[in-house]
Amino acid sequence: MKLIRNKKLDAVGNEAEKAKNVLSSDSKFAIVEGYKIARTNLVFSLTAQENNCVAITSWSKGEGKSTATVNLAISFAKMGKHVLLIDTDLRRPNLHNLLKLKNESGLSDVIGQFGDFQSAVHTGVIPDLDVLTSGAIPPNPSELLASPTFTELIEKAKEVYDYVIMDTPPLGVVADTLLLKDYVGGYVLVVRERVTTHGDIENALQNIRLADSKVLGFLKVGCQMRSRGYNRRHGTSNGYTYYYK
Repeated sequence: MKLIRNKKLDAVGNEAEKAKNVLSSDSKFAIVEGYKIARTNLVFSLTAQENNCVAITSWSKGEGKSTATVNLAISFAKMGKHVLLIDTDLRRPNLHNLLKLKNESGLSDVIGQFGDFQSAVHTGVIPDLDVLTSGAIPPNPSELLASPTFTELIEKAKEVYDYVIMDTPPLGVVADTLLLKDYVGGYVLVVRERVTTHGDIENALQNIRLADSKVLGFLKVGCQMRSRGYNRRHGTSNGYTYYYK
């Protein structure tokens, strides 16, 4: 296989509303800075693991995980690093709507050998950011993610790109996310203020530890704005907090 590099939101929220939260030139300075802090901490964590691949997850759906994943990927690309963002949720695709991309061919098609990477990947979504959407919803997502073809794709992507960032299914919904443990330096757990419970966090941590993997940090979203600035020491910025381990 040859590879060429060419953020529970409210239950009533729709994809258009979620897309408004994707980082852009119109995003508030404090929000952009919050993701820069998360990015910096995550770079150090991945370097310590000697791995350039990370999985972003949450416990439940609707907590803002996919938007947070997109924003982290954008932040990485903004520092001039070649980034591949992959939607590995083959049961409930997310990224193509957030980024307004076609989902005609994607990860499931490449793994199932119904298409190739070059024709499926969206290159230059922004400078230095390529995106591989989930593709068609398959009847056997777990088997595809555990296949040798997926292994080959990820290993080659890790060679071609500076960073590979995966948007994964919520841990409390399906177990597919833990199938990725052998490819990643660890997991970033997205938690939403007033939505994610302490029990949710404990369950997520236990599942990841039982899979013999680790949590690199927590990305807290939907925070109440208590000040106009941000606290660099704790990685806090209006609405976003990154806790790292």
